[in-house]
Amino acid sequence: MTSARRRRSLPAEWVTGLRDLAALVLPVDCAGCGRGDVAVCPACRASLRAGPLHARPPAPGAPPVLAATRYDGTVRSLLVAWKDRGRLDVGGAVAEALALPLTAGLTVVERRTGEPVLLVPVPSSRPARRRRGADVVAVAARRAAAIAGDRTRSGRRAGAPEVATVLRQRRGVRDQAGLGAAGRAENLLGAVRLVDEALVAGRVCVAVDDVVTTGATLAAVAEALCAGGAVVPLAVTVAATPRRRTLGRPGAAGRATPLDHGSDVSLGPVRD
Repeated sequence: MTSARRRRSLPAEWVTGLRDLAALVLPVDCAGCGRGDVAVCPACRASLRAGPLHARPPAPGAPPVLAATRYDGTVRSLLVAWKDRGRLDVGGAVAEALALPLTAGLTVVERRTGEPVLLVPVPSSRPARRRRGADVVAVAARRAAAIAGDRTRSGRRAGAPEVATVLRQRRGVRDQAGLGAAGRAENLLGAVRLVDEALVAGRVCVAVDDVVTTGATLAAVAEALCAGGAVVPLAVTVAATPRRRTLGRPGAAGRATPLDHGSDVSLGPVRD
């Protein structure tokens, strides 16, 4: 037994719950527009739920993506506050938004593959987790999975899909902000590793992230999962950066078009 005791930290869900409780007691402004006495006002909450939209990232190896909305304006303010400014009280609204593309995507993937889906959050670095007090993407994925399970309980799936935090960053990566598509791809080359191959081998995995920009992060995640024997037909995100000929239905250059409950989601070839 060592002389120094290892410091134990609260589970991420407890940290998030305590901050949500504090938001009910302490004065708070909307993280999107600054309106008083509410973490996310109704108008800003609606901006997080403008889809789901179909996004196909241009990065080689990235799976098709379903996103709840565009990453701009109010949505950008909300997500930056949630991830980088300590506003974990925004997490509930983020999870509700993420549940929209998740529900649509699960319906299509399970219909196509006939297999239950394993949700795999994109990993954050250790410094980011310490700074934020939680792995916020993983927490949002679990919350969204519970919501999606409730929405589809009358269908074939009996409950919420499983969420597995089986990925880690292999090495330090630079901040992606300001990097182009090639820079992001190089920055993330070999940066993601799988820590539990047995859990994903032979499974259908859907990657979960907050924002897709070029798709480089999702390509790295898909590479790691596929190397472990998984198939990765889809990713879901809260938002997608507007890019010409990326958001919306094929042929709608630069114009985001809501999908009809995911019924026309084009998955393309399933990676295996």
